[in-house]
Amino acid sequence: MVQTVRGMRVLLPDEARRWQHVEATVRGVLARYAYEEVRLPLIEFTELFSRGVGEATDIIEKEMYAFRDRDGDSIALRPEGTAGCVRALNEAGLLYNQTQRVWYEGPMFRYERPQRGRYRQFSQIGAEAFGFAGPDVDAELILIARDCWRALGVEGLTTLELNTLGSRESRLSYRAALVEYLTPFEAELDEDSRRRLGTNPLRILDSKEASTQDILADAPRLPDYVDAEARAHFDALQQLLDAAGVPYVLNAGLVRGLDYYTHTVFEWTTPHIGSQAAICAGGRYDGLVETLGGRPTPAAGFGLGIDRAVLLHEHANVDWSRPNTHVYVCVQDVRLSAYAQSVAAAVRDALPECGVRVHMGGGKLKNQFKRADASGASWAVIIGEQEAETGRVALKALRDASVGQLDLNVEQLVERLREE
Repeated sequence: MVQTVRGMRVLLPDEARRWQHVEATVRGVLARYAYEEVRLPLIEFTELFSRGVGEATDIIEKEMYAFRDRDGDSIALRPEGTAGCVRALNEAGLLYNQTQRVWYEGPMFRYERPQRGRYRQFSQIGAEAFGFAGPDVDAELILIARDCWRALGVEGLTTLELNTLGSRESRLSYRAALVEYLTPFEAELDEDSRRRLGTNPLRILDSKEASTQDILADAPRLPDYVDAEARAHFDALQQLLDAAGVPYVLNAGLVRGLDYYTHTVFEWTTPHIGSQAAICAGGRYDGLVETLGGRPTPAAGFGLGIDRAVLLHEHANVDWSRPNTHVYVCVQDVRLSAYAQSVAAAVRDALPECGVRVHMGGGKLKNQFKRADASGASWAVIIGEQEAETGRVALKALRDASVGQLDLNVEQLVERLREE
């Protein structure tokens, strides 16, 4: 038997229903903030990510699915969404001297070691805002994520971690100081940190190795190198979050793994889904549009991991279930299938949100009722010869024994279901 490729996702119906709920909830929050959808390709030229994400990042060095196509071009399955979003909007002429608030969703691909909450194919919903230089848009993006947790019923299970990287110049100054401090300890660092020391030393701050964290205890601190303008931006952001009642934790070691970030960076984390604690992360990337060939444009955004949001939603045990099937049509004789289908069509046309399943394959009504109950439906519509001859149906409540069986015509059926 051919099996699923390691690290790729398969969602069976029960799982997919919860995913649909989480995705629809996040999309609904984005709509309330008037963000508009863009749909992006799964495949981009590899150069987009090497330039945008950074040659020295783990994504480019170890994790990207890149290959040559038949024309010899190097292309890649997208490992993240921001660079592709910038490329698309800039290519369409939608960024220069304009403001845009957009979102996108879909699978991303990274060759990582699969574990709970980390897959080689994972799904994200990303939100990006272009043309806004102030901390107000940083705060708005954080509030969008906060409202997603509220709408999903998991707000109390998340923590907002916040930091500022300062300007590009302040990052370079800090990088030099960090390298100078760590170089004498190079032999004592873990393998990944030794490699990063010469390529992307700020990522060493993210190391999960206890021995490396012990070395970092006395290292220079990034906030000490942040310039006055960046500090004012960060202070104003904190004031906005305080005014909105959003609690947060300042984390001087939070740097994010992508080279394009400047100024604000943030992560929403949770201890309830295993070792992969971050469920949403983002920040400012004011230089990325210019790096990818556009005019200088301030920008900020986040990526919300649907896989991890679903795990947290499961952990919260929130009462959310909405069955896919609301009405199950039982057919006493297969010869009545045409009438059964016409009744189902009338309900679907009048009530688009109502899922209607028609029983197929014949069988005793007793067994059909069992299937109706297992489907999660609240109502069974029963069609026998008498109902088909008179243009009527019998309606039976499956979740409320106090409701007797009702004899209705099709219009009355629709109205009764509409009331429910």
